[in-house]
Amino acid sequence: MMARVELGGVDIPYHFRCPISLEMMRDPVTVSTGQTYDRASIESWVATGNLTCPVTRTPLTDFTFIPNHTLRRLIHDWCAAHGGTAAPKQQRQPPADAALVRSLLAQAESADSVESSRVAALRRLRTLARDSDKNRRVISSVLENRTSLLSLAFAGAGEMRGGGNESIAGALALESLSLAAMLPLSDQESASIASRPECLSWLAALLCRHPSAETRTDAAAVIEAVSAAARSQDLRVTVGSTAGVVEGLVRLVELHCRHQRAGNVAIRALFSLCLAKENRELAVSAGAAGSLMSCVAAGDLQHAYLERALATVELLCRAEGGVEVVVGHGGAVAALVKVMAGKVSDRAAEHAVGALVAVCAASEELQREAVENGVLGWLLLMVQSNCTERAKRKAQMLLKLLRAAWPRYDSLTNSDDFQFQTPPRAVSLR
Repeated sequence: MMARVELGGVDIPYHFRCPISLEMMRDPVTVSTGQTYDRASIESWVATGNLTCPVTRTPLTDFTFIPNHTLRRLIHDWCAAHGGTAAPKQQRQPPADAALVRSLLAQAESADSVESSRVAALRRLRTLARDSDKNRRVISSVLENRTSLLSLAFAGAGEMRGGGNESIAGALALESLSLAAMLPLSDQESASIASRPECLSWLAALLCRHPSAETRTDAAAVIEAVSAAARSQDLRVTVGSTAGVVEGLVRLVELHCRHQRAGNVAIRALFSLCLAKENRELAVSAGAAGSLMSCVAAGDLQHAYLERALATVELLCRAEGGVEVVVGHGGAVAALVKVMAGKVSDRAAEHAVGALVAVCAASEELQREAVENGVLGWLLLMVQSNCTERAKRKAQMLLKLLRAAWPRYDSLTNSDDFQFQTPPRAVSLR
């Protein structure tokens, strides 16, 4: 029978007390077995090497502790109703420390431990990594930690076979990959992965064939990290030319409306790969230009990802067939002009203009469409603004390209020197 605990002379209900400390819970969290504990108590329990539920004694299969908001509100209301006692304040999860990280990684690497215990240790680490940037720095700052994670993630890559998903993804490898996807890679680590075809093929297999969008996203994140850290264009080409990589990334971009993180990671990865000219035609053939334009037109990309999506579209317009794909996307011109009008950022506007230069060069009809959508006023404003010289040059190029369409619009016929002073909203385009 649980001992009586009082607060201000009143017994605290037993279900408000942590089964470990017997004290009233301040930050109740629920573990994988369905039991609820105070966060500080269960974190301390696990940190000392215990991987079972204190009440049920069954193994903890997941170390993601879910806040029990309902119970916390009940405790809050109970405290307020008994003597005006202040409600307990939620405590932050204790930060990771080097000793704990090394201990959990050692357990994950131990061939003598059962796989469920090794996976549980990695899940505990993943929970810590998700909690804060500081924890991720603690985990990644030690070279041996990253080496251990990458070794666990790619341990079975050389034994990959065709067939079902079980042949490409063990639980231990996936947990290691998921954690590695959150951490930065050094140039040397990136080069090591890129130089091993079996590693790239395994990542591509996960990216294309695994049923979990989360796992496909983790694979894309590692591909992006490898490509971004690679200082050699040859390494980028090697990654991009691996069968399935570009195609898998394009499929993830298409998931953006349902899985935002998946789409965002894929956009970053495609941008990084398309910095190498040799990858651009592959991306065009895989449908990247159309998928990216769909995201741009949807208007729901965060600023940083919109900039990367537009930069990639501009790069793809320089590849064979790229302009045709962008033009073939209904409303592409209007979507690009809308980016300029939305004043998202100077970079977004610059890349939108760069893409429009390539698109409008394709036909006079597209030039007229751009003018009809109000591009001239925004271009004239851009050349007078404090944007970069490169952005101004692109704007001037597009203005010259559109000169043939100007006579249809009386208010712009005489603007030969581009010194147009009226804000774009006041420009008469009819």
